[in-house]
Amino acid sequence: MKRSEPATAPETSAARSTPSWEHGTFDSPGARKALAGFFVSGVLLAFPGAILPSWQYHLSSEYSTIGLYFAGLIAGVLGSIWASPPLLARRGIGWTLSLACGIAAAGLVYLAFVPPPMAHWWRLVGLVAIGWSAGLLHTAIFHAISPMYRHNPAATVNLGGILFGLGCLTAALLISTTFYMTTPGNVQIGMSFIPILFGWMYIRSKFAPAPAAHSSPSMSARGMISELRTPGAVLLSLVLFFQFGNEWAVAGWLPLFLSQRLGISPATSIGMLALYWFALLVGRVAAQWILRRVRHSRLLLGSILASVFGCTVLIATDNRFGAVFGVLMLGAAFAPVYPLVVERIGDRFPHFHPGFYNGIFSFAIAGGLLAPCALGYFAFTGASRW
Repeated sequence: MKRSEPATAPETSAARSTPSWEHGTFDSPGARKALAGFFVSGVLLAFPGAILPSWQYHLSSEYSTIGLYFAGLIAGVLGSIWASPPLLARRGIGWTLSLACGIAAAGLVYLAFVPPPMAHWWRLVGLVAIGWSAGLLHTAIFHAISPMYRHNPAATVNLGGILFGLGCLTAALLISTTFYMTTPGNVQIGMSFIPILFGWMYIRSKFAPAPAAHSSPSMSARGMISELRTPGAVLLSLVLFFQFGNEWAVAGWLPLFLSQRLGISPATSIGMLALYWFALLVGRVAAQWILRRVRHSRLLLGSILASVFGCTVLIATDNRFGAVFGVLMLGAAFAPVYPLVVERIGDRFPHFHPGFYNGIFSFAIAGGLLAPCALGYFAFTGASRW
């Protein structure tokens, strides 16, 4: 009697259509390259806070103008939400990533030719372009890394956060180390080569086809906003909104604060901004190890108390040692909050929806930039009263 072959489950169309690299952790070359785009995003969004002393704003009290610069970044980031889905649907992920990098490089080169004493409106145009390119970059990245996110949500987004912090650190280091060596315009032209190189890499890389959902209403800005109305998404978005606000309030104004309050040289104050980004970056890497060994409620409470103490030291100090201690304390205190929230997002929303997480991240970035923007107007109001 002929032995029957063991029955096998029929291959479904979904399994046939799923690329083999989606079943690995970081096996997709396109997804890995796209994730590296967070480094470019960090360079772009950290640029305004680091360049302000090079534009001589530490010698003036034009606080409302500085607030306007950050408002321009916010307008660019939010404006990209409406433009990104059609571009992804028509041209694909690789072309969209390259376009974002090209606009970022053009914005940096443009700003090199409109320094003070030219009217600040000229620089505002360049900052809007940089914010728009960063928002477009985020949308394309989140769609490209969806296979990695499905396998390990927390690890993927935490790695993106680390790369973003590395980009912020790079921007501050480039400007601080070249402050007395060359003109701000040359520095900005040099920084433009970072997005140019990434754009060249993206245009030559292959990415998985963009999902058909790009063209559906759920992927539109209105659909994304409707998804953010769920209670869990609202709470997590608000946490990131205020946490990024804390981080960027320091990042946007730290060099000017140190120069005007303590008389620290511009190059040194930008170097302390780099120290802040370094403490934040190292803290986030260390938080991956700490999260498995410390109760999360205790870690969050300790982070809050340490950040309050760091702010108090930074405000009360009258010397460089106190400033360095306060900066390091703030960076280390802010670091664990982002991994905590990302872990909760991965647990609560395990089924990745690119537009959904891009909405949360865009909302958080807007909050981060809104804080230094509001501080500019508050400082201007206070200075005008005195």
